[in-house]
Amino acid sequence: MPGERLTVRDMSEVGRFPGAAPPTRVELTIQTQVEKKQEEGRCRRWFRKICPCCCKRQNSASYAKELEGTILSVCSVDLLSSRNGQNRLEHHTDLYHGDELIIRRGQTFQIELELNRPFSADTHKLHLDLKTGSLPLVSKGTHVIIPLVDHLEDERWEAKIVEQNGNKIKLSVNSPASAVIGLYGLTVMTSSVKNEASTAYDANKNIVMLFNPWCEEDTVFLDDEEERKEYVLNDTGRIYYGTEKQIGARTWNFGQFQEGILDACLFILEKSDMPPSGRGDPVNVVRVISALINAQDDFGVLVGNWSGDYSDGVSPSAWSSSVEILRNYHHSNGTPVSYGQCWVFSGVTTTVLRCLGIPARSVTNFQSAHDTDVSLTTDVYFDKDLEPIDYLNTDSVWNFHVWNDCWMARPDLPHGNGGWQAVDSTPQETSQGTFCCGPASINAIRSGQVYLKHDTPFVFAEVNSDKIYWQRNVDGTFTQFHIEKKAVGHCISTKAVGSDERADITHLYKHQEGSEEERIAVETASRYGSKPDVYSKPMAEDVSVEVKMEGEGPRMGADAKLSIVVKNSSSLPRRTTLHSQVAVMYYTGVLKGTLKKEQLPVELLANEEKTIEWVLPYQQYQNHLVDQAALMLTLSGKVSETQQVLANQTTFRLRTPDLNITPLGEAVVGKEMAAKITFTNPLPRTLKNVMFRVEGLGLQKGHEVAVGDVGGHATVTLTEHFIPTQPGSRKLVASLDCKQLTQVHGVADINVLDI
Repeated sequence: MPGERLTVRDMSEVGRFPGAAPPTRVELTIQTQVEKKQEEGRCRRWFRKICPCCCKRQNSASYAKELEGTILSVCSVDLLSSRNGQNRLEHHTDLYHGDELIIRRGQTFQIELELNRPFSADTHKLHLDLKTGSLPLVSKGTHVIIPLVDHLEDERWEAKIVEQNGNKIKLSVNSPASAVIGLYGLTVMTSSVKNEASTAYDANKNIVMLFNPWCEEDTVFLDDEEERKEYVLNDTGRIYYGTEKQIGARTWNFGQFQEGILDACLFILEKSDMPPSGRGDPVNVVRVISALINAQDDFGVLVGNWSGDYSDGVSPSAWSSSVEILRNYHHSNGTPVSYGQCWVFSGVTTTVLRCLGIPARSVTNFQSAHDTDVSLTTDVYFDKDLEPIDYLNTDSVWNFHVWNDCWMARPDLPHGNGGWQAVDSTPQETSQGTFCCGPASINAIRSGQVYLKHDTPFVFAEVNSDKIYWQRNVDGTFTQFHIEKKAVGHCISTKAVGSDERADITHLYKHQEGSEEERIAVETASRYGSKPDVYSKPMAEDVSVEVKMEGEGPRMGADAKLSIVVKNSSSLPRRTTLHSQVAVMYYTGVLKGTLKKEQLPVELLANEEKTIEWVLPYQQYQNHLVDQAALMLTLSGKVSETQQVLANQTTFRLRTPDLNITPLGEAVVGKEMAAKITFTNPLPRTLKNVMFRVEGLGLQKGHEVAVGDVGGHATVTLTEHFIPTQPGSRKLVASLDCKQLTQVHGVADINVLDI
């Protein structure tokens, strides 16, 4: 009979198990034409809900009317990736070849979507999916779900509609400064509030995410624009070679923006064993790059060859550019290129790091030691007749060696070790089983802190090891008979910023040769090597040094005063000279520059304690501070009588004044009240373009108040009028925004009554 037909009780069960066989029971029914149309409509609606992509919309007026206002879909995506467009100009990626969307993390970018109907937040849902790597996971940061929000906040993946014109919307998308770098695929997901079914639209272009030296929150942030132009954007450079008395220079084309180079750099990352989730940390990325530029153990970019026979490849001295090398490697799907030596490895490393957004430079060290036994000395062995023992003389000193510096904070190390890091792609010694080297903090190298990772002992030995001569005794042991303390690490060179001149950066890697500070660094380092007794140990360690500060510490605008306490716990007198230096420091631990250096002679009687008042005048720091107003005081010295090494590093901050906020009147929901905000400039100089930012949840929306210039030691008073909207304990928060003075803020607790 008409209407008596087989129906599926719960079709969703079939959907859960798409591989399940259908029921074998068959029942024949006869339907009228009307019933048949109704049945087809129900089936199609169900199938469209389960799989909207597979079931195309019928071009019928009744069906369109039924779905009108419920299904939102994307017709096209414009990544606004033009080289001369806003995105690439603002992200400093307009020099890269091609029309991909190349952006830097920690910075907003914009895209345009064309929809099938005007977007309405009341009836439609939309979010973005970004995926990178072969197995994207939300938990690993490689699958990013970007929600649509009303207000963008820093350090979050978020999107906001900034323009809407008919069916088109423009989104401003924000990324955190810790985002994973690499190649991302973009999918736009849309749905309706009432209908759970969603549609997906895959953009036809990928997005490339790079490190961002322009973003303060990025660990590769470099705050000098001229240095960013040199170490990130300059695609040519100079590499030095020869001897310290005959320094030669050659121009090298890094070519990081040339066609195919970005693709080659991303290919190198993909080829590594590093999971995509690790690409957010520049320490990991640099370490992987240093391994993959050489082909020694992982089929990397370049084959090293020092034999003199280059007949089956290209002589290392023939290269003058990284471009051909990287293109050949990429186009051959990872076949190593023949041949390279240290300056070629360094030139290619500079290209790859700059291409990925990490500030980098090629560095040449003349008289460069190669320590093979982690002794942190360059050892030369002789027999009893003073004839060289060739099989023991594995250490060597090269006329020159070229590696790289790259710039980054080092949150994995103690404060003060960020900034320039040494990285060496030339395969010399293995590190954790792989031919790679670095990144090693140059500050750690300079001070002899060779226990800090990565590969600091090896680089320290290259630039500051002593050359020690040993003679074999009759019993087979060895005795020192001569030490050359100035044998290695001369004229460390790199191209100067903004010119083709040579810049000598030896002072960054080591203290002045022969100074007490340099000797302290050498002897400190040697204690962590394979020959810790090579230098005489101190006879006693009975002198201590510490730094104390009064109360909450020095205040901004005044001289910074600290107390250095030196104590002798011995029954004998002690003498030392403390070398002190104070440097400006970013909160990430990167040192910006030294403000003051001095030597402090100290003589102590038996069991005596002395306090030295240390002062940094305001005039010496007023023009040099950075955010957080942090400074680091470093002390070092050697006790004359015992050879004990003294060392101390103290980080302190110049305290800024608070904003004083005083509520005025009774706080009642719906009733206007006020608050007085008072600020006194602690500096004897004018603050320019001062801005207050005021916000109180349940009190008033966040807004800015332009104050203008505030004279030295002047006081500003601002009265805020607002109407509380929520009862209970509330906080009114204010902060001062000014380039010359940071970290100034205040808060007032306000108890709002609901009468």
